[in-house]
Amino acid sequence: MIGIALAIGFRPNATALEWLAAAGLLTLFVVAITWLSVALGLKSPTPDAASNAPMPLILLPFLGSGFVPTDSMPTAIRWFAEYQPFTPIMETVRGLLLGTPIDNSAAIATAWCAGIATVS
Repeated sequence: MIGIALAIGFRPNATALEWLAAAGLLTLFVVAITWLSVALGLKSPTPDAASNAPMPLILLPFLGSGFVPTDSMPTAIRWFAEYQPFTPIMETVRGLLLGTPIDNSAAIATAWCAGIATVS
């Protein structure tokens, strides 16, 4: 994925430490979502239900700040986009790789990941 991004013109200005931090956050996120999927699968009554239980998670990145800034969204969608787990994760990775301000997104993203993994 990184190779394709670089091939089509993505030029990050991150240091090695920032790349490592982004990879660490993404790894933490993958672990959290994996445990959530496992928990949903274990609670499902059939294998078909288990395979479809995590499907709503696919829509969450589209309702975050990954494609458009949350300021340009209608009020109800903006509120949801600002308070769901994908937005601080995307903002943190974007900030680490492009040098934009992160503010408290890293702490919120880490808390979301830890919370999801713990509850799952």
